[in-house]
Amino acid sequence: MKTASIKQLKDELNFKTQSELKELCLHLARFKKENKELLTYLLFEAHDEEAYIMGIKQQITLEFSEINTKSFFYIRKSVRKILSQTKKYIRYSKKKETETELLLHFCKSLQEFHPNFKRSQRLQNVFDAQIRMIKKAIDKLHVDLQYDYKIELDELLGNG
Repeated sequence: MKTASIKQLKDELNFKTQSELKELCLHLARFKKENKELLTYLLFEAHDEEAYIMGIKQQITLEFSEINTKSFFYIRKSVRKILSQTKKYIRYSKKKETETELLLHFCKSLQEFHPNFKRSQRLQNVFDAQIRMIKKAIDKLHVDLQYDYKIELDELLGNG
């Protein structure tokens, strides 16, 4: 089966009635968990981005507190899982402010985590990659926000 382009899908959706569109959305939501999560964000959380960010920050903090610290293998596996979930929530929002806030919180949580992540080169690489992502996201923000987030980033890196 050949997948249709976004333009083709958009054009076809113009011909659907409201009830047909509702059925299509519900069918998508039943098909895959990520579709249901995205629809939940769009319907219930997109209007209050601050509450959305706070909820995800709490979830990140909770997940860091539940990491098995018996070996760095388990720590790395858990950190990668937390990061992939965080990136999924960032994709739902598509806002650079949300991306910056969540990645900063992820890095702060990793930095405060014990044992220290710097004892593992792989975890250090994950941290460094996220710092680069934060810098890219900050560069795309409004100048006032850039200043605030750069201060926060400098504090995180110990330059502040």
